[in-house]
Amino acid sequence: MTTKIIVLAIYVAILFLIGILASRRVKSMSDYYLGGKKMGFWAIAFSARATGESGWLLIGLTGMGAIAGYSGYWVVAGELLGVFLSWQFMAKKFKRRSDEYKSITIPDYLESHFKSSTNTLRILSASVLVVFVVIYVASQMDVTGIAFESMLGIDYRIGVLIGFSIVLIYIFIGGFVAAVWSDMFQGILMFFGLVLLPIVVWFSMDHGAGITEGLNAIDPTLTQIMGRSDDGWMNLFTILGFSMIGLGFLGSPQVYVRFMSIKSEHEIDKGKWIALLFTLLTDAAAVTIGILARIYFTSEGQDPEAILGTGGEDVLSMITNEFLPTILVAIFIAIVLSAIMSTIDSLLILASSAITRDFYQKIFRPDLKDEDLTTFSRLVTIGMAVAALGIAVILYNLYPDRKIFWIMIFGWSGIAATFCPVIILSLFWKGYSEKGAIASMITGFLSVILFKFVVSNMEGIGPYFKELDVLAPSFALAMIVGYVVSKIFPSKTVLEE
Repeated sequence: MTTKIIVLAIYVAILFLIGILASRRVKSMSDYYLGGKKMGFWAIAFSARATGESGWLLIGLTGMGAIAGYSGYWVVAGELLGVFLSWQFMAKKFKRRSDEYKSITIPDYLESHFKSSTNTLRILSASVLVVFVVIYVASQMDVTGIAFESMLGIDYRIGVLIGFSIVLIYIFIGGFVAAVWSDMFQGILMFFGLVLLPIVVWFSMDHGAGITEGLNAIDPTLTQIMGRSDDGWMNLFTILGFSMIGLGFLGSPQVYVRFMSIKSEHEIDKGKWIALLFTLLTDAAAVTIGILARIYFTSEGQDPEAILGTGGEDVLSMITNEFLPTILVAIFIAIVLSAIMSTIDSLLILASSAITRDFYQKIFRPDLKDEDLTTFSRLVTIGMAVAALGIAVILYNLYPDRKIFWIMIFGWSGIAATFCPVIILSLFWKGYSEKGAIASMITGFLSVILFKFVVSNMEGIGPYFKELDVLAPSFALAMIVGYVVSKIFPSKTVLEE
């Protein structure tokens, strides 16, 4: 235990040092929320991927790999495609336009793009950001507590408070710069830890004939890449549910604010390859870790969740404690915290910007200059963090059997379904109108709730949509409604043409 505490103390000290160094670059709101738009491609690539992956990569995806088997690799394929499309076809366009509009936040970009004369679009986008970001941050804090409890034996509530305090201190000091620099440090930890762990485990295991044979001995359906059900439609919906998680990379604000902050379009070309390599290797490694844990810890006829935890959430702690020496276990605890912290810091900055700039400054106090809001923005960041902490504790007490993977995906999907269709259509279709954008956002937001709590519980079609999950259908509906409404209520530019 002493070794683990020492390693964690070093890790936390590095984060605080990053926060202190970053604070020297924070002289305005643009610095606090975008690093003055001077960030390099290495930092942005690692930060975008670390933020996009979050704690679900190490706790959720490893567990899901153990439960789903080979079909879990569809998540890898979907994420890789989403990251490629985002960096290859969208990032430069978005960077160019956000620079042209002098945008600091995503609502800034939307309001400037549509030449909005009202605050409707800004209020709507900022409100949705605050709601789903707080839910998403709460799920990350929830994982923090689980990680401390399963890997260190520290009570869940104490673990949540420790994680909450760590991340809040360094982003309070250094803002976006601290978030990006710490994300790069944490992303490197995540990359090497995840890629090396399955290699170490495989060579340490008495693996017999091989992975496929090992899974077949437990449950032959685990090796069916096209799904584990006898129902072909169910398998199709499951594959789509896994692979469509990658849609969230096509415009989610926590990722795209990084494209706003990079110092030039040229840097995006270089960052793309780092982001793709990171995604491929870390996601594939996470699923593989889960599969190896299923082979090692379970036998035919056993309930995997009874051994590996709900949704397989204990996989990483079990496999590191079994195969690694104490010093490396301690480093892996830091890696788990890295995955969580790298997302929490980015999301808190994002939610803080929505309230500080998009509500307070732009709507209620337009007379205030950016430099007058730095202190207020830090206080808002604390407020958002406290709200998320409260939700995490409520989840822990009311839903002890919650599945971490899908709670995180719900928060991720809410943000993605609301913003991604709007970002895509705004970049690639001149006929997209402000009313169409508003309709897209409302549809995406409401559809996530509809598919999660209504459609998935309906008799007959419910089980299929439960496997499909909420992102793909909500995303599609938001695109369709935005297109239809824009045709009915075209933009002024289209009317003039």
